Amino acid sequence: MSFSPVPPPVNGPVGPLERGLAVLRELTRLAAHEGRTAVRPGDLVRGTGLARSVVDRVVGTLEQLDYVTLDGRDIGLAVRLMELGNAYLAASGLPAALGPFAERLADGLDESVSVAVPDGGGVRFVVQVTRRRTMSLAFRIGDLLPAERCSPGALFAAEWSGADWAAWRARRAEDPLDTAFPAVPPRHRPASGEDFEARVKEAARDGWAVDDQLIEPGLVAVSVPVRDASGRTVCAVNVVSHTSRHDVDSLRAAVLGPLGAELPAMEAALTARRPRPVALGASVPSVASAVSAVSVASAVSVASGTADSGTAVGEDPARMAKRELGAGFLQSLARGLAVLRALGGAALGGSALAGSALAGARGPHQGEARAVEDAARGASGATGGMTYGLVGAGPGGGRGGGMTLSAVAEATGLARATARRSLLTLVELGYAEADGRTFRPLPRVLELGYAPLAELGFTDIAQPHMRELVRTVHESASLAVLDGGDIRYIARVPTVRIMSVNITIGTRFPAYATSMGRVLLAGLDADARAAHLAGVRPEPLTRHTVTDVAELARVVERAAAEGYALADEELEEGLRSLAVPVRDARGRVVAALNVATHAGRGTVESARGELLPALRATAARIEADLATASAQHALGAGERVGA
Repeated sequence: MSFSPVPPPVNGPVGPLERGLAVLRELTRLAAHEGRTAVRPGDLVRGTGLARSVVDRVVGTLEQLDYVTLDGRDIGLAVRLMELGNAYLAASGLPAALGPFAERLADGLDESVSVAVPDGGGVRFVVQVTRRRTMSLAFRIGDLLPAERCSPGALFAAEWSGADWAAWRARRAEDPLDTAFPAVPPRHRPASGEDFEARVKEAARDGWAVDDQLIEPGLVAVSVPVRDASGRTVCAVNVVSHTSRHDVDSLRAAVLGPLGAELPAMEAALTARRPRPVALGASVPSVASAVSAVSVASAVSVASGTADSGTAVGEDPARMAKRELGAGFLQSLARGLAVLRALGGAALGGSALAGSALAGARGPHQGEARAVEDAARGASGATGGMTYGLVGAGPGGGRGGGMTLSAVAEATGLARATARRSLLTLVELGYAEADGRTFRPLPRVLELGYAPLAELGFTDIAQPHMRELVRTVHESASLAVLDGGDIRYIARVPTVRIMSVNITIGTRFPAYATSMGRVLLAGLDADARAAHLAGVRPEPLTRHTVTDVAELARVVERAAAEGYALADEELEEGLRSLAVPVRDARGRVVAALNVATHAGRGTVESARGELLPALRATAARIEADLATASAQHALGAGERVGA
């Protein structure tokens, strides 16, 4: 189960990896679910039972990997940590296969729609499409709910074995108030399990299940199972509403028809996107490009400022990082997390390797792979039972997927024995499973900070980088979007000076007279840019403002070519600003980042030389986080850009 109050054992096959995961779980619990604004090393010591020296080394390594942030003694979750959850979501294929159906259902029903998967005796959400209302109803991607307190749980429990029911009853006896499930309100008193068992029988009979205010008053939901080719329930599609709009009966009447109409296509989509196992020798471009996202080098090099997306397959940069960063860097932790990220490469199998002779050219030694599988099964203590939200997980699944030991070793640049130890630890802790000769990530990976990080909006992601920019250049920084003929400020970090630029969120200025406006206009396609400039009637805001439309067009063209814009006293006398574009994962300019300063502090050339490199580096870091945060779903609440 997720967020267990008992620290996990720390003497397994790879102790540093186990300890690192324990720290990440506790940090998630404290920062995201207890609402701690500041988590200190001592908090992690108390929560994990680890020694302070161990916690310090773990946190130091995670910071080098850009998985946590340090602000003095305060520790926080970093957006890049979402790489781990993205690996599971990519390997499962569920967001890609079912996300479009969820969006269509949400639009048609005008209700929030989610997709949930079984995770042991709980239910974890992997797709979420919400309706924006004052009374918002939504689960976060990665949230874990008790099976008995939500409608998907009854559908999943209909396939439990006797051992699964015994494990569920044991968990209920140990935690009768659901304190280990921070995503739901705790119970005020223990509840009988008989009602759940009756609802499971009804779900098995009816083929659907309902939630009549089980999670909290006012929330009602209806769920239907999505099955693979063998008839096994892979996931459930869930429609959620509020009692101000529906009671459970009217919701069921409204949604079962549309859900049933979409089910055949959803199940066909799961089968159509069935990946093959990634095997040794699959060094085709798709796999090679994945390595840049899953190797230890990608994390360490960003932290050290030497990122190179072309890191070659077969290298082990963790060893180099160990030499550079010293004894405080936990090489085994970095390698283990690289292995976990690499398992997301299983999603490449169906498209990149289908029909390729390379897939079986240098297959792994079958005897060793079988020994790894047997050891992993022994470590996990099970070969079946409760399923874990991966399409094709276990025999007879609708989707193969997974990566062989040799493929993981090749993708990460690790020795097979090193990769094997990490895989065994991940299987033992419930973050991966072994199925035949392949390994796959499991939904428990999402407990590593994914739910709170998935809530972050564009400005939430940008502001930590803007604060670092301000600390570096000692000038105010702002973020703006194009809004008609104006720019509108959506984020700002001021500097502390006797004389500083005073602008508030929501402020609007004419785009033609500002550096951010020119960068944003430069980001438009040629037709949209021409149409905008044709409608502009520039006014002289200062004696320096460019008011000739033809000259303004040339200024915007130059900004597009050079990748930045500088406005010198055109908006206001004495105000100089320099701006660069911020692009989304598809390369579209969605915002502009600028630094504003007083013109008297130096020349235009000195401002460009001192500020532009820092601006570009900050924009690149924001873009990297945006790509990670939006890899499997839309950004969370807050200012939405590029829609």
